Amino acid sequence: MTRRPYRGIQPWRIAAEWGEEVMSRKLVRPRAGRMVAGVCAGLAQRFGISTAMVRLLFLLSLLIPGSQVIIYLALWIIMPNEDRYLSHASH
Repeated sequence: MTRRPYRGIQPWRIAAEWGEEVMSRKLVRPRAGRMVAGVCAGLAQRFGISTAMVRLLFLLSLLIPGSQVIIYLALWIIMPNEDRYLSHASH
């Protein structure tokens, strides 16, 4: 009895392709769609999810104790502005 190859949905392949696609996107703060500094918009763009969802999750995370605001401020400093990133990439 020979085994036939599995021809259904292969979650590991889907996850690998999604991971490669996500990793190819750069983590930048976009000019369009900003509310405060563009951190939530940049994270949403990087991971391919809704900007509203990231903002909602951030606001909900403020209800529990932690260092969310410090992390937001750190990302604001660390994440390059989209304009600055594009100008460095073109050189």
